[in-house]
Amino acid sequence: WMIIFGDGIHNFIDGLSIGAAFSQSILTGISVSVAVLCEEFPHELGDFAVLLNAGMRMKEALLYNFLSACTCYLGLILGILLGELDANSYIFGLAGGMFLYISLVDMVPEMNESIESASKTSVSSALGVFLLQNLGILAGIVCLFTLARF
Repeated sequence: WMIIFGDGIHNFIDGLSIGAAFSQSILTGISVSVAVLCEEFPHELGDFAVLLNAGMRMKEALLYNFLSACTCYLGLILGILLGELDANSYIFGLAGGMFLYISLVDMVPEMNESIESASKTSVSSALGVFLLQNLGILAGIVCLFTLARF
């Protein structure tokens, strides 16, 4: 149940940022929507797999995943309303903080673990993994910068 609850909060904040972005401009709204779509697709597939692995039937997992995704619409409505009150910077700060928290708590320990396991085989293998990880991070930064710039 914690993954469904956490995903609902996550989707709500995604909707909040999309609503605030569309209240700022159409182009900003489309950029944020594409970024959220690219982030949400693998996230929702992962949540679905975790729910199935936890013993839920496929219909139950789909239903609960759908219900947690519907909180995005509530966030969208609130984001549009708050965006009209010029609260966009606060909304974007909240969403950015959430994404940083997720990346620091979830991804960094996994990255460290993969480097440690690669270093047990050889130093060159560990350096290769480190290089690939940093190239991936750099590719993500370039993609987001391109979305924000154009």
